[in-house]
Amino acid sequence: MAKVTLEGVEKIYPGGFKAVHGLDLEIVDGEFLVLVGPSGCGKSTTLRMIAGLESISAGTLRIGEREVNEIAPKDRDIAMVFQSYALYPHMTVGENLAFGLTMRKRPAAEIKERVQWAAEALGLTELLDRRPKALSGGQRQRVALGRAIVRNPQVFLLDEPLSNLDARLRLETRAELKRLHRKLSTTTIYVTHDQEEAMTLGDRVAVMNDGVLHQCAKPLEIYRRPADRFVAGFLGTPPMNFVDVEATPDADGVSVTGAGFTARLSRDLIASSDSGGARSAVLGVRPESLQIHDTHDHPDAIRGTVDLVEPLGGQIDVVITTSSDDHFVARIPARELAAGDEVSLTIDPSGAHLFAAEGEAGRNLAL
Repeated sequence: MAKVTLEGVEKIYPGGFKAVHGLDLEIVDGEFLVLVGPSGCGKSTTLRMIAGLESISAGTLRIGEREVNEIAPKDRDIAMVFQSYALYPHMTVGENLAFGLTMRKRPAAEIKERVQWAAEALGLTELLDRRPKALSGGQRQRVALGRAIVRNPQVFLLDEPLSNLDARLRLETRAELKRLHRKLSTTTIYVTHDQEEAMTLGDRVAVMNDGVLHQCAKPLEIYRRPADRFVAGFLGTPPMNFVDVEATPDADGVSVTGAGFTARLSRDLIASSDSGGARSAVLGVRPESLQIHDTHDHPDAIRGTVDLVEPLGGQIDVVITTSSDDHFVARIPARELAAGDEVSLTIDPSGAHLFAAEGEAGRNLAL
């Protein structure tokens, strides 16, 4: 096991396109770190640079205390699991598991012991004599994982390994990955575009966009205190609601004024170093932090009309349009609502955020 350190790491392709911009990141020994972001954000490129499958244009990459910028992939003591499984179809499960050790000319007794251990850890013991074509997608994914862990590397690298599985299998395999990491405690770097995977799997989550690292923190910290508007909007289902406001801090809190509504929020939403006076800002509110009322007797209520109701069992998502044509999505306990109903919205201040206007990069004003 080892920590992985990236200092000012960049990737520039021929023609000048910069896929990763000066990335500084340290993955501590034994950590499960998830790199998440939209397609093309640079997360897979970062993983491939760590693996040695992409060259590093600038900066320094260390695994443990060793700089590995110029070290070949096979000499980095890492194991990578790909989205495509990459199993040898003519080999049995046992032979696939043993392949890496066989190529390294490990003793036969050691290979047998390691394969048996990996098979037991992943529930593959009964499948060792089968070939990949006789396995389900979930079983193939477990074999791919087994082929990685059997080598006992310093670092596991996983590139969207669950994307080919259906929803139920993804959930089951996700749980297996967490159990496996608790058992092995091997440093693991996992790439996904799925925010649910990121939030449930990672000890920490690193959010990237356009080759830039926006925030790296524990999942709940990122959810509750996003560094900027991009992070706030990317993580969360349904996404955070945003509306342009004027924010005026005073001794007792912050008054935010939008088109057709005024709300009083906590002074904590604007850093104490910020001077008083009104300023343009963006109010962000999680859907679960909106309450819906049938009456209009709330002084700070936002009035609107229900456009859509989406039942989710014990909860519903309600899309509401205000008279000023702002749109809000509220997630509330299931109740009877229909399109066309006139309602009022109030904001739970604990779930509200203020972000700088777009020209100021959308940073969280509380940070």
